[in-house]
Amino acid sequence: MEHVPPPAEELALLDRELAQLDARRAHLLTRRAWLVSALQPQAPQAPNAPRWHTPPVGHGWAPGQPWSAAPRSAKPSGPPRSAQNVLLTLGGLLLTVAAIAFTLVSWGSMGIGGRSAVLALVTLAALAAPVVLLRRKLAATAEALAALALVLTLLDVYAVHAVAAPDADGLTFTAVASAVLAALWAAYGLALGKLHLPLPAAVFFVQWPLLLGAWAAGAPAIVVGWALLVTAVVNGAIALWGKGLGVRVTAGIGLAVMGSAALLTGLGESLTADGPLGAVLPGTLLLTAAVAALAGAWRAPNGYAQVGGVVAGLAAVAAVGGVLRAAVPGTWHVPVYLLCGLALLCVVRTPLPRGAGRGVLAAAGAVVAGALLWALPPVAAVLLGPVELVAEVWAGAPDGFRGALGESMRWSESAAAPVVLAVVAGLLGAAYRWWPSLVRVAAPLGTPGAAARGAAGAGALALGWGTLLLAAAVLGVPYPVTVALETVLVAGLLLVAVRGAGDSPAGPAGAAGGGRSAVAVTALVAAVGGAVSVGLLSLAAEAATYAVFGALVVLFAGAALRTRAVVEQAVFAVAAVVWGTVLTGCAARSLELAPHEAAPLLLVVPAVTVLLGARLRLHPVALPVELAGVLGALVAVGLAVPDAPFLALVLALCGVLAAGAAVRPERRPAAGYVAAVLFVAATWVRLAASEVSAPEAYTLPVTVPALVVGVLRRRKDPEASSWTAYGPGLAATLLPSLAVAWTDPDWVRPLLLGVAALVITLLGAKYRLQALLLLGGAVLALDTLHELAPYVVQVAGALPRWLPPALAGMLLLAVGATYEQRLRDARKLKDLLGRMR
Repeated sequence: MEHVPPPAEELALLDRELAQLDARRAHLLTRRAWLVSALQPQAPQAPNAPRWHTPPVGHGWAPGQPWSAAPRSAKPSGPPRSAQNVLLTLGGLLLTVAAIAFTLVSWGSMGIGGRSAVLALVTLAALAAPVVLLRRKLAATAEALAALALVLTLLDVYAVHAVAAPDADGLTFTAVASAVLAALWAAYGLALGKLHLPLPAAVFFVQWPLLLGAWAAGAPAIVVGWALLVTAVVNGAIALWGKGLGVRVTAGIGLAVMGSAALLTGLGESLTADGPLGAVLPGTLLLTAAVAALAGAWRAPNGYAQVGGVVAGLAAVAAVGGVLRAAVPGTWHVPVYLLCGLALLCVVRTPLPRGAGRGVLAAAGAVVAGALLWALPPVAAVLLGPVELVAEVWAGAPDGFRGALGESMRWSESAAAPVVLAVVAGLLGAAYRWWPSLVRVAAPLGTPGAAARGAAGAGALALGWGTLLLAAAVLGVPYPVTVALETVLVAGLLLVAVRGAGDSPAGPAGAAGGGRSAVAVTALVAAVGGAVSVGLLSLAAEAATYAVFGALVVLFAGAALRTRAVVEQAVFAVAAVVWGTVLTGCAARSLELAPHEAAPLLLVVPAVTVLLGARLRLHPVALPVELAGVLGALVAVGLAVPDAPFLALVLALCGVLAAGAAVRPERRPAAGYVAAVLFVAATWVRLAASEVSAPEAYTLPVTVPALVVGVLRRRKDPEASSWTAYGPGLAATLLPSLAVAWTDPDWVRPLLLGVAALVITLLGAKYRLQALLLLGGAVLALDTLHELAPYVVQVAGALPRWLPPALAGMLLLAVGATYEQRLRDARKLKDLLGRMR
């Protein structure tokens, strides 16, 4: 028990603790004040003087020492720099607003001489003031006045156009003015090197002269692209050799924007060219951009060098591919760009820097990826097209492969897709085959790891498989040949998966083992996907269906027997069970059985899985195989639902299978309960189908011997659960009787059922048997609710509408107030039930 001191002693204890807390708080506040003062800027000191005062010995805190008062800090000598920046910014903004208001509002009230003189004097003063301020080491103030001078120069340009050259073309005047301002601010920034604003402003003005000049002259798009490219090159030079972070960042942004615009302009002109000659000029623009990007990547840091290499590679592909594209039919445009992209792989033999070389290789990869994205949708159509045959099973073999896939795809436009897949698959296969040689060649640009080889092998396998399927669709191969081809491909993929799974994950050199593992996984996935596709395709003809699914059962079962890897073995075995279930369903259709009549036939495969489970016993594959059989049994139950007698038969057969599985000790805890539930459910369904009004006449003869068997079981094994001994027997009578009692208008059955449930509940409480207590109590409660329901409804109708919500609120308040006690009671009840048998 917890000791509680007397009130006087407890009060004294609290006073002592509060005094200690006050002393501690005072020490902390004193130390905080000293730290704040130490962080404030101090007045100028002698060169050898410390930057701020340190606390004397004994002041401050050290481990194991108490806090003490810190010395009083001196007041800061001036406002912090952040306040200074705010003041300067506000001052500059106010002067800028005043200058704009003067130019736009008061301009017309002065003569030409006065206006020119005022603006010229103010601008010159704003440009000259930073020189004086820098000499006095007031750099922040000089920066603010330089910003004001920048705005004034823009206003000067506006004033000159409005007064001196009102008839001049706006674009031409803006281009000339941008060039003048760029030169002016570049010279100003170089003269006053300590200012940060002028040189970035000059870089900003550099962006516009060529672009606006070409636009003003009405130049064609290709000339505008050259203007953008030249501007981007200038930005690149400034970004490489410019002075200051602001200059380089501004130039970098300009390079990205102008360079992207130039590349898009050249690409658009290349794609819309009428012929090879028309694509030469855009190609020249793109090729020049590629050379410029590669030259910049040669000198840029590693990260930017890779970006430059990517841009150079893509621009070169667009340039050369655009000229070649215009000379071939539209179907073969993508293969042309693909070949140009693959030509970039020759970069591994050139003395490029590592960053630039990797960028060019990334550009080649991007081109290949784009070509694959174009070619993969037809492959998906080939794999998923046979889904339409599910609605018309055995409607007759189509004329060809295309007939089975439907006419939604334009196969003539996909003639080049198999070529693209074949080229990429061959390239990846060659890389996988001659990997050591490739590693030696690519060593200057980096050494790819084992995962890269595995990805290459997996990609070659998947793309090669897709190439064959798509080629069959494009060529219009006859239906029987297509079915045979896809089945053979599934067999080949299974062979690769079995051999790959049999290899050790840690191969001789590590790399080979990783490659084989990735290839095996890809082959496994492709085999399952190909089996589903060819299975759907075979549904067009009855003979093809039996041939294909029979072959699939044999192939996957053989693969499960040959492989040594547990996961692959389980996948193969489960797939074989699924194909076998489909085959039994096809047999039922051939026999012209109704769905509910076909349900017992579907239980053949679950029966085989139960036998296999008994044969495999503790093998890891046994459980997946039996679960696959359970899915087949669920399908059979679903088919039998419309017909109650067949449903009772199917449930009983499923109970027999579950009882057979329960013979094994490792399946007994789960399968035993399932078997009991299925048998009871089959009995109820049979009674309901026969419209039996007195189910007790059929259930009691089952309940009595079941309870006798339960008593004998408990005598032999006192630790046996009451659910195992008495649960099935009691449920066989109580639950059907309860279902009939809810629809029985008489009072005799509910009364007898309630008395029986009460007796069973009391026996369960006396002998501490969980099954009797819970089953009897639940039936008693439901029976009582059925009997009292009409009176409850009458009382509820007679009560005021506000009373039920009020009672519910009071109940919630009472439960909330005693929540902890109710929680403890619930835990006690749970423990009590848990101790019952």
